[in-house]
Amino acid sequence: MLKSTIYGDVTRFDLARTLAGKGRYWTTAYLVDGLLIDAGCAFTAPELVRALAGRPLAGIVNTHTHEDHIGANGPLQRKHAGLPVRAHPLALPVLADPLRQPLHPYRRLLWGRPEPSQSEPVSDGEVIETGRHRLEVVYTPGHSPDHICLYEPEQGWLFTGDLFVGGRDRALREEYDVWAIIGSLKRIASLPSQRLFPGSARVRNNPAAELAAKIEHLEALGERVLALHRQGRSVDQIVHALLGRPMPIELITLGHFSRRWLVHSYLNERPA
Repeated sequence: MLKSTIYGDVTRFDLARTLAGKGRYWTTAYLVDGLLIDAGCAFTAPELVRALAGRPLAGIVNTHTHEDHIGANGPLQRKHAGLPVRAHPLALPVLADPLRQPLHPYRRLLWGRPEPSQSEPVSDGEVIETGRHRLEVVYTPGHSPDHICLYEPEQGWLFTGDLFVGGRDRALREEYDVWAIIGSLKRIASLPSQRLFPGSARVRNNPAAELAAKIEHLEALGERVLALHRQGRSVDQIVHALLGRPMPIELITLGHFSRRWLVHSYLNERPA
C-alpha cells in the first residue's frame, strides 16, 4: 500500500504491506529534488518503483539499515544502472548483504527481506547537493549505530528517520541505546528547524517544542529508573513501577520490543 503527499519540494511516500485489506506498520520515504531518502520495505518496493517511474532520480540516502528503510534500494539500482546509494559507513556491509541482519518473525512478516545494494559512505557534516537544495549529514546513533539524519538549513528541514517519530516511549527494541538516542535528539534539537519529516508518523511544523519534550521525557524516565535501581529494585520491579501494563507490541514481537529492554538500556546492561 502506498500513499503520497506533497510538501512543496518534498514528496512523502507512506508505505506498508497490505494485510487483511489494510496497511500494517507504515514507514515513510521522501523524494527531495531527485534524492530519495529511505526506500520502504521489500514488500512495498514494487509500488515505490512504479510511483517513481518517470521522475528524475539522482540517488538514495538511507537513514539506517533496518529492513523497512532499505527495501527498494536493490530494485531501484537494477532499474537505474549506476544509481548511487549513500549511507553511514557502518551501514555498507548490511546493504551489501542484508542477510547479515537477522530478522525476527514479525519483521519478516511485516517488511520482508531486502535485496542487496551497492553503496558508498557519507561522513558526518558532509553536504549532499541536489539541484536546488543542500542536505547536511548528521550522525545520530541510538536507534541503530548507523543512523543518520539530514538537515536542509536554508529551508529548516529535518529528516529524522526513526530517531524521532513522536510519542512517549514505554518500550524499546533489544539493540537500541537510549542514552545515545537522547544525545542524538539533543544534537538535532540544536539545529534551527521549521519542519520535521520523520521516518513514520506525522510531519511536524516548528518541532522545537516536541523535540524538547521528548528529550525531557526520556531524561526524566532515566533518572527514575536509575533511582529505583540504586534502591536495589530489580528490572521487573522497575518495569512494574514505571512503565504500566504489558503492551501489545511485546506480544507481537515476542519480547524483542519491550518495556524490559528499555530499562536494560537505561542501565547500560544486557540480561544474562
